[in-house]
Amino acid sequence: MKKNRIIIVEGPQGTGKTTLTNYLRDNIASSNLYRLSGQKDKTIAGKENSIMMYNALFTYLQNMETVPMDLIFDRTFFTEEVYARLGYKDYLFTDIYEDLVKRLTSLNYEIYLVVLYLENTELYQERLARESHHNYQSFSIQNSVNQQNVYLSLLEELKDTNMNIILLSMDSFDESYQKLNKKLNIK
Repeated sequence: MKKNRIIIVEGPQGTGKTTLTNYLRDNIASSNLYRLSGQKDKTIAGKENSIMMYNALFTYLQNMETVPMDLIFDRTFFTEEVYARLGYKDYLFTDIYEDLVKRLTSLNYEIYLVVLYLENTELYQERLARESHHNYQSFSIQNSVNQQNVYLSLLEELKDTNMNIILLSMDSFDESYQKLNKKLNIK
């Protein structure tokens, strides 16, 4: 029996996560899209709320293993770890993050982690100007570049997991779609 897929799209602000996850939802016949924007509370209480949320999410994911549907996520706990490493949070998240990675890789899914980046970081300026701001994290080219660097280091740490890791340049949306279509076997 073919496993369902969990496709997690991560990346800095302004790389095109929303655009790409909308594309995936529209082009994968049986799929559902979830946007996890993270919570604004950057305190220890926010960390506790995140832990509860991710515990509930994993219960849901386990319950969905036999439902014939691919699950697409626009951000997950990887963002929480990146933001904590960058000091955007009042707490560290690595111990929780490492446990969540183990839980994710033990699920009965084919797991894809798609990390977006921009080769031409000047494109962040144009894209961030178009985004609606939720006042969760300040939007700037430098913040996006810093996030990009942390995502790249996370990928290095994850290379020995059973996740299918896809590092995808989003400088050209059309080229990115073509590359991802091949990797995910989207027709």
